[in-house]
Amino acid sequence: MKTTKNGLGSKIPIYCPSFSGNESKYINECIDSKWVSSAGKFVEQFEKEFANYIGTKYASTTSNGTTALHLAVEALSIPKGSEIIVPDLTFAATANAVIHAGSKPVLADVDSETLNISPDSIREKITKKTKAIIPVHLYGRPAEMKEIIEIAKEKDIFVIEDAAESHGAEIGGKKAGSFGDAAIFSFYGNKIITTGEGGMVVSDNEEIMEKVNILKNHGMRKEKRYWHEIVGYNYRMTNLQAALGVAQLEKIEKKIESKRKIAQKYNSLLSDSFTLSSEEKNTRNVYWLYWIMIANPDSLSKKLENKGIESRRFFYPLSSMPPFETKSLPNAELAFNTGLCLPSYPGLSNEEIEHICAVLLE
Repeated sequence: MKTTKNGLGSKIPIYCPSFSGNESKYINECIDSKWVSSAGKFVEQFEKEFANYIGTKYASTTSNGTTALHLAVEALSIPKGSEIIVPDLTFAATANAVIHAGSKPVLADVDSETLNISPDSIREKITKKTKAIIPVHLYGRPAEMKEIIEIAKEKDIFVIEDAAESHGAEIGGKKAGSFGDAAIFSFYGNKIITTGEGGMVVSDNEEIMEKVNILKNHGMRKEKRYWHEIVGYNYRMTNLQAALGVAQLEKIEKKIESKRKIAQKYNSLLSDSFTLSSEEKNTRNVYWLYWIMIANPDSLSKKLENKGIESRRFFYPLSSMPPFETKSLPNAELAFNTGLCLPSYPGLSNEEIEHICAVLLE
């Protein structure tokens, strides 16, 4: 079994980026114009076109998804020492950003089927100190935003969507990232669209986005250069990265279509043998990473590796790690103990999927 599309020889990787559009053209435009740092036409263009794609009024580029999260929390002016509820099953950046902003992450369990934060667990974790909820659209599957928004309104707390892995996911035709007070995206190299490193904050709230833009640029107002009203950060995206983002965004729907077809192929071959990722009615799962559940994921991962197939375990529950260690939450723990992510990058061929599934079913 050999692969050629990913350019990595005979190994089938868990993910690899695709650059089949105007990436080189736009990057060369930056080089020719000499605008390669955080100023240049592609930064503004990427922000405008991404906001339009998600369906929000505003978008602001950042250096990565973690800094986007940090900025979103800071821009809401949440008092230091507050509590912010995050899912136990997520990448550590979700909780790290809360700590960077001076608040405490409070871990909620996830739903056993969707793996997204459980609204029931959110209700259990809310206290007088709770100021926000950060639902994560995990592995490309949209969270239960309708109920989460209802809880937030009832308790008068903020919602920041962590859509780092879920570009283009939808609920009722509305994009993930357009439900909360603010939302963030990551454009790391393994995301559906990539700028190498990079992130984005989106919102319909002009005041929030003005704070984001000041904070990410050293606390300096755009209209008053070198005047620093507050202590800020250098969290800006370069024009080179934004050029890459503009080109990637032009083909995002084709990438999502490819990923959904890959998921359908996996489903057709594995549905009788494994618990699989799926989607709720009236939603769109973009299957950033396609996953299965099985009793021995470590053993299976090693067997796949021996056959030249890369796989990846689920994220460790935050509650199990030293910076966040607390009482374990059953659904997050069970998901970690049984979950395995399979190759699912755009361009993965039917032949490769059939080979992966044949090894799995062995």
